[in-house]
Amino acid sequence: MARAHWVKPELVANVTFGEWTPDGRLRHPSFKSLREDKAPREVVREKPVTPARGEKVIVIEGVRITHPDRVVYPEQGITKRELAAFYVSIADWILPHLVGRPTTLVRCPEGLGGECFYQKHVGQWAPPSLRRVKIQEKHKIGEYLVVDDLPGLVGLMQIGILEIHTSNSRAEHLEQPDRLVFDLDPAEDVPWPAVIAAARVVRARLEAHSLESFVKTTGGKGLHLVVPITRGPSWDDCLEFSRGLAEELVREIPEAFVAVMSKAPRAGRIYIDYLRNQRGATSVAAYSTRAKPEAPVSTPLTWDKLRPDVESARYTVANLPRRLASLKTDPWAKYAHTRQRLPKAQRRTR
Repeated sequence: MARAHWVKPELVANVTFGEWTPDGRLRHPSFKSLREDKAPREVVREKPVTPARGEKVIVIEGVRITHPDRVVYPEQGITKRELAAFYVSIADWILPHLVGRPTTLVRCPEGLGGECFYQKHVGQWAPPSLRRVKIQEKHKIGEYLVVDDLPGLVGLMQIGILEIHTSNSRAEHLEQPDRLVFDLDPAEDVPWPAVIAAARVVRARLEAHSLESFVKTTGGKGLHLVVPITRGPSWDDCLEFSRGLAEELVREIPEAFVAVMSKAPRAGRIYIDYLRNQRGATSVAAYSTRAKPEAPVSTPLTWDKLRPDVESARYTVANLPRRLASLKTDPWAKYAHTRQRLPKAQRRTR
């Protein structure tokens, strides 16, 4: 605190934040506005209390759900209870893509009608059904949540999570990724058939490296190609390979692809986000909802079902369970059994 500059409290600010840290600080505060209707002396730290008598609490998969009738998706009228029930109904589909992976979460405590924010690190607010794992970061150690089972998944609903993003490695093997993710993010003027065509080009290029890829909608505008790999390559190896593949496509098809994050050069093209493959990065999990008004879900597809009539936000909380119930086989049935190595020719020489 040697460099702290203390001031007299004369103004009241309205801020949002992730949580209170153990030493009484705000994590990830964001200034919203000044409050002229409150005096500084009126502002005190609020403390959580146990539910008042008569407040509604239900139990789903052993997890206490408070405010179960809170509407989390206003346009659809989907409540916290209904969202938890949705995840219970698709648990067999989503859990294989969550279990053991550190998460980054989009948290909307009051639902989509309130403030939403990305949450990487956790404090004391998470239900006990969620595992915590400490990860060494560049300047500190961060604590992340990990889903290990259905109660853990339901626990995320209790704390208002509308998006679940997962790491490319598992908590037990943090430095050994077991997948690559290529995020195809089209500019606003790119039509959906062009996004499909681009995904097939990336798929073919991966096949040229003897890598099978699996496609899913993002629930937004684009597509994800997910490539399972055998653990062994480092984060640097994975980033180098994915960067090389992206830049190769940009050189060969510059009218279709771009590999820089800036939005300025993207007009009419698709950004290949290979940075999903660096240490600390995450991507939205298969079968996770998105924090968007239509309640879309990131949905795995077979390549033959990737068609112009299946846009990225087509599947939602309302219609996905019916679709899954109608399927005869898992679109990613081969994913868990695919064994393939990152090509040695693309790996960094040590």
